[in-house]
Amino acid sequence: MTRLDSAIRRLTAQRDLLDWAACEIAPSGLIVELGLGNGRTYDHLRQRLPGREIYAFERKVAAHPDCIPGDPYLIVGDIFETLPAFTERVGTGSVALIHADIGSGDEASNAAVARRMSPLFEPLLMPGGLLLGDRPFILPGCKDLSDEASVPKGRYFVYRRL
Repeated sequence: MTRLDSAIRRLTAQRDLLDWAACEIAPSGLIVELGLGNGRTYDHLRQRLPGREIYAFERKVAAHPDCIPGDPYLIVGDIFETLPAFTERVGTGSVALIHADIGSGDEASNAAVARRMSPLFEPLLMPGGLLLGDRPFILPGCKDLSDEASVPKGRYFVYRRL
């Protein structure tokens, strides 16, 4: 498979799962986009979930200007500092959907970051809340729905808070 084919598969999986999640989540609760990147998935989420509060986290903003959330919805900095502070501010169980697209080309680093991030997610998710991610996470308080997702195995990962 070419790198172009792989990118198309990843983006198609993202879109399909975001569309599915938009229909599955509770009508209330915050939306969290981890890894704003160029703003594609943030833009998709705000179109699919109009009127919802969508917070985007990014280490260094480089998104298309039309896809950068305004204050207070853009949170810039190290996720290991900004996400716990965000949880304190909004409260536990306040997020309906987390989309975590945080990977790089370094699989060892990706695995280490995912292990370190996993404990930060569960307190945020409301019961029934969803986490969609580009890598597997360790979430004992969530059901792993990845095998039930309509995307190729290992392409994207889906968890629902119990």
